[in-house]
Amino acid sequence: MTITEKILAAHCDRGQVRPGELIEAEIDVIMCNDVTTPPAISMLVERGMDRVFDPDRIVVTPDHFVPNKDIKSAQLAKRLRNWVNRHGIRNYYEVGTHGICHAILPEQGHVLPGTTVICGDSHTCTHGALGAFATGVGSTDLAAAIYSGRLWFKVPESIKFVINGNLQEGVYSKDIILQIIDRIGVDGALYKAMEFTGPTIENLSVEARMTITNMAVEAGAKSGIVPADDRTIEYVRARTDRDFQIFHSDQDAEYAQIVEIDVSDLEPIVAFPHLPSNGHPISEIEEIKIDQAYLGSCTNGRIEDLRVAARILKGRRVAPGVRMIVVPATTRVWRQALQEGLLEVFSEAGCAISTPTCGACLGGYMGILAEGERCISSTNRNFVGRMGHPESEVYLASPATVAASAIKGTITDPREFL
Repeated sequence: MTITEKILAAHCDRGQVRPGELIEAEIDVIMCNDVTTPPAISMLVERGMDRVFDPDRIVVTPDHFVPNKDIKSAQLAKRLRNWVNRHGIRNYYEVGTHGICHAILPEQGHVLPGTTVICGDSHTCTHGALGAFATGVGSTDLAAAIYSGRLWFKVPESIKFVINGNLQEGVYSKDIILQIIDRIGVDGALYKAMEFTGPTIENLSVEARMTITNMAVEAGAKSGIVPADDRTIEYVRARTDRDFQIFHSDQDAEYAQIVEIDVSDLEPIVAFPHLPSNGHPISEIEEIKIDQAYLGSCTNGRIEDLRVAARILKGRRVAPGVRMIVVPATTRVWRQALQEGLLEVFSEAGCAISTPTCGACLGGYMGILAEGERCISSTNRNFVGRMGHPESEVYLASPATVAASAIKGTITDPREFL
């Protein structure tokens, strides 16, 4: 079996599962945010099923519209808060200790190798970077799992991606995943588990791996996963002493496809509107003026990402006519960036710095685009109207490319500044 099949088999008390089978699996962690959880709560209350299967296995943080941007978002956050209090859920990260859910969950030690993780958000696949089976679900399935601690799945086929080669300076994990999605398309891994292996992946930090698994869903995948190794164990052990089991794919495991990619000659990639699969090497991009540069999100708002951008921005200024918005992914990242002097670098460069929020990534707030405006963003999705007006444009890139572009005012190769 593959690593994904082994994890699912272990969680439905079976020795073996095969792709295509319908199973009911035990859920180890349920992540809840302020957008998709309130509808799930309402479903349970309306049916007289207002209970939580295990309050210690539920983690809650408001993140999409916080601090609340209007009355509607305030009402959602209030419903979430009241539910947390009603059921004694201790793993609650209120504004001031909060963060984007897919960043705060691993950061606070809630994700372990070999576990199952769900959330009412498509980018839950992020947590597969720690060797877990993690996937996004709708509010109805979220309600069922909150009530019962179990959920049905169709066992996905797996695609194995073997990544070889050493990355050049100025090229990052974001460029790897944009290259992969460009190669296979936004439906190239539809309802598949994307398993990322190879020497290049092994040499990446856990945070860099999260960027790759985060965007698995942009290729249509059910999940993304990286086998746990010494780096994973070190990351997890720094955050929790709970026990876990590590799974690895068998050598004779069956895959729907095996894709080998050498990234030795990979250069920075920018995904043009309006698909994450519309990737272009930086050397082939002619001058494209931008109005906004956005650094943050569950894809690239971690401390490593902020360090990369600060290295480029230090001693330089954002170009006239360009707004650069920096959004650390969690309160801990914000505080660490403060302690390391990164926030000072951003401020002196002319950036606006936000408290953690999903914000403009989903067209929420803190950086909404007007008609005709262009934004280069370290986020994960650039569909029509994703960050604002339907006639705005979003270009996806690494934090380094975002920072370099903010300085020049046009989409720019970050290697010019390294």
